[in-house]
Amino acid sequence: MANLYRDTGVVLRVQKLGEADRIITFLTQRHGKLRAVAKGVRKTTSKFGARLEPFCHVDVQFYPGRTLDIITQVQTLDAFGVGIVNDYQRYTAACAIAETADRLTAEEGEPVLRLYMLVAGALKALSTGERDPSLLLDAFLMRAMAFAGWAPAVNECAKCGDPGPHRAFSIQAGGSCCPNCRPAGSSSPSQDTLTLLSALLHGQWTVVDEIPHIARRDASGLVAAHLQWHLERQLRSLPLVERKAQPADG
Repeated sequence: MANLYRDTGVVLRVQKLGEADRIITFLTQRHGKLRAVAKGVRKTTSKFGARLEPFCHVDVQFYPGRTLDIITQVQTLDAFGVGIVNDYQRYTAACAIAETADRLTAEEGEPVLRLYMLVAGALKALSTGERDPSLLLDAFLMRAMAFAGWAPAVNECAKCGDPGPHRAFSIQAGGSCCPNCRPAGSSSPSQDTLTLLSALLHGQWTVVDEIPHIARRDASGLVAAHLQWHLERQLRSLPLVERKAQPADG
């Protein structure tokens, strides 16, 4: 058993395999995206079935197989799913986070530490319920696009780099555009919307909290459109996300 190896990871997806097994897709700290087989995990007698549900943060031991590696041990590090699955808004946001991470890691076995940390941090924040899930999702998507090299230009012109703010915004052009570079059909988001996009990208939550709710809705639309333009296909989970603002505590 000398070939055994361990890693920590977040469960992104589960798929049925045969009568009692599942294929588990992880985003791991050292090996990037991994798919592995959990033998007998669908049986009621399985000792680690509950630890391999979506959004679980786990320490896993693998044994290399011919096509897919085999999961031999699982230890729960953080049960993020407990604070997510019973709340529809948090659950749909978490599904969109997991699907985005899956799409952004086409190559299995390639380390993507920054993305792993983004996913784990976003799921942890979702599980606590302290912030609006829509804002957490959009912050994750902005940072995930930055990881992929797709972050929309917000504070400068996407084409010529002229410092902004600029009121025109074009998905195809890569974000904000100055009057000279503005393509036909560009939208004109409010300054609050552009400020929100920048704050979400840089984790400036004190700024985020001051932005009016109408700008949050507009920003969500731009983030989703920008992401799906670069992915060249629609995320199945994104239309299901419940976009409502949570009332402030107190």
